[in-house]
Amino acid sequence: MITVRHFIGGEWAGSTDGATFESVSPIDNTVIAQVARGGVTDADRAVDAARSAFDHGPWPAMNPAARKRILHTAAALIEERLEEFAAAETRDMGKPIRESRTKDIPRAVYNLRFFADFAEHTHTETYDKPWDNVMTYTLREPAGVSACISPWNFPLMLETWKIAPALAFGNTVILKPAEQSPLTASLLAQAFADAGMPPGVFNVVQGFGPGEAGERLTGHPGVDLVTFTGESATGRLIMAKAAGTLKRCSFELGGKSAAIVMADADLGRAVPGTIDGLFRNQGEVCLAGSRLFVQRPIYDEFCARYVAAAQDLVVGDPREPATQVGPLVSREHLDKVLSYIQLGEQEGAKLLTGGHRLTDGPLADGNYVEPTVFADVENSWRISQEEIFGPVQVIAPFDDVGEAIALANDSRYGLAGMIWTTSLDTAHKVAREVRTGTMWVNCFFIRDLRAPFGGMKDSGIGREGGLYSEEFFTEAKAVVLQFPS
Repeated sequence: MITVRHFIGGEWAGSTDGATFESVSPIDNTVIAQVARGGVTDADRAVDAARSAFDHGPWPAMNPAARKRILHTAAALIEERLEEFAAAETRDMGKPIRESRTKDIPRAVYNLRFFADFAEHTHTETYDKPWDNVMTYTLREPAGVSACISPWNFPLMLETWKIAPALAFGNTVILKPAEQSPLTASLLAQAFADAGMPPGVFNVVQGFGPGEAGERLTGHPGVDLVTFTGESATGRLIMAKAAGTLKRCSFELGGKSAAIVMADADLGRAVPGTIDGLFRNQGEVCLAGSRLFVQRPIYDEFCARYVAAAQDLVVGDPREPATQVGPLVSREHLDKVLSYIQLGEQEGAKLLTGGHRLTDGPLADGNYVEPTVFADVENSWRISQEEIFGPVQVIAPFDDVGEAIALANDSRYGLAGMIWTTSLDTAHKVAREVRTGTMWVNCFFIRDLRAPFGGMKDSGIGREGGLYSEEFFTEAKAVVLQFPS
């Protein structure tokens, strides 16, 4: 049994009232940790520590190269402890160990290194008006105390996506990890401490949102910024709470992204690409291509090949290297996904494969669902419009690219999308006309950290990445100099 505490002001601490909660592994639903349950007082303590470190500590005024050294040291420590981080991530939320080891933890390391380097080399602008003897230049200053609220599906990777730019640009941070995945946040805090980060610069408050630590952070007058990844409904609540103190917000929210497969697509790439685009991380991916539109001339062939590929996926204990699809994060989420499978059958979708929880053998105690594929789905149905967030794909035919674009845009979400085609003209047309924050052409999940990341419509507010992160995590100040004539 692991004990997980808050990390506040450079010290480990329990909750003020002694409250804890149990962290349950989805592998077998056993309790793996007792976790401090942060309340309003604990959030206040973290804000006080972060506020003091920002207002009176060395971090905001530190040479970016000095901050860079600490962030690079922390990244190196995570690399040294990769197996510990990967095992914790897998045990905590069910992510296959092959992904934890080779994708998520290395990407978290890269997030830290990228933004550490990026912050040192950013530039400001100068506007010269010599005829008026005036020169104006800009300063980029850290914005303040950042509340970073992260999800459970990619815990460390998305924590560092928020934390790395916040710290690199000189802010102080309070991380509130998802209650379903508390372990790697504590390991990260230890890595920062071991790297020499000053007390109060990075803080972790464990616990829940409504009425507790998370809600308090979003409305606290001592917090300047809120960055959140999670459900759209939760984003609305956070925005309402943050409005009281005019906090700057950046939200990456839900998705129901369209994957469009044209008749001219290379199916040798499109089939495995769209399989990965949905079943990676057992479908618990906000970017997932969870609405699959296939042009009618290849519809039957594509469906047959897609079902065969889905049936070949290895569902199992995520600690085993061969496993490709692990358990869903919790019993509650398992019940939600199963209810959508039942709904799909009620709505009239054709079930091609899957559709059941695995209840036999060693997987019976966990939250495992067979990879599930529905075909002949109407875009107006709930299984096409609502985010299932599990290993459930819905497939529908279309006739021409105009219809495909219309179907893709017929959604309240706009986070990502895919187009599979060998026509450059078609790729450009779809990329221009589908209203989404990211469009992948003949690929999925590839990221250049300099590029903007975020969503349209109910999928989010703002963009992060490269200069977009600098814009969010800094304040721009104009300095105007007038010289004697």
